[in-house]
Amino acid sequence: MRFSNSQKKRNIYYKTDEEIELLRQSNLAVSRTHATVAAFIRPGIPTERLDQIAEEYIRDQGGIPAFKGYGGFPSSLCMSVNEAVVHGIPGAYELKEGDIVSIDCGVELNGFVGDSAYTYCVGEVAPATMDLLRVTKESLLLGIEKAKVGNRLGDISFAIQHHAGRKHGYGIVKELVGHGVGRKLHEEPEVPNFGKRGSGIKLLAGLVIAIEPMINMGKRNINMLDDGWTIVTKDGKPSAHFEHSIAITSQGPDILSTFEFTEEAIKSNTELSEIN
Repeated sequence: MRFSNSQKKRNIYYKTDEEIELLRQSNLAVSRTHATVAAFIRPGIPTERLDQIAEEYIRDQGGIPAFKGYGGFPSSLCMSVNEAVVHGIPGAYELKEGDIVSIDCGVELNGFVGDSAYTYCVGEVAPATMDLLRVTKESLLLGIEKAKVGNRLGDISFAIQHHAGRKHGYGIVKELVGHGVGRKLHEEPEVPNFGKRGSGIKLLAGLVIAIEPMINMGKRNINMLDDGWTIVTKDGKPSAHFEHSIAITSQGPDILSTFEFTEEAIKSNTELSEIN
């Protein structure tokens, strides 16, 4: 995700079919990294250990952690716990029963960048927090449904805002937005999680974007911590973040990343915990 800069001149790079396939490979590398990390998420594990696991896996697959060093960011993963919205820096903090942790991962592979985020539960999580995660993920999928040739960018934004904000009453973060993705991690256009139907650029085949609702249980307001990276909710309530990179094609939206690997790993991890 990136901070919104709506005044910036748009310079949109549309991808060929061949480039979209390369982007699919980088996004599948991201998805497999998520699954690898998901298998280790449990109470007591330090977030810096999860980051180490991710970096080792990414490099073993021939990829480069796209976040590490980006703008000076020190880690391979953004790991944002509970009230942290995005850009959390992995460290000595040990995950606790009832936490949620949003993990954002980027991988550069074959000259193209994959980008996807998922919010994980650590053990048993409060029902109200589970509802937040469910609605945030639903809003992502509803936004993706609107990513069709001939629609406008605002149709995606409105779908997210309507479901998470108007229907369920959650806070929609406005300062942080999705983005184009390709040879660079952040390309044009910006993809806000709020907006008006029928507004914004017309969606054309070859556009590849990262759609990423960042939804707060309470108000939308955010603060930045003294580390210069971590964004937290101003009211201290939990925040959730789910993200897919998708290509707009004449056949409809093509989701280049996947949650399938991750959710299989979560299921296996849960079953193993129940046995033990």
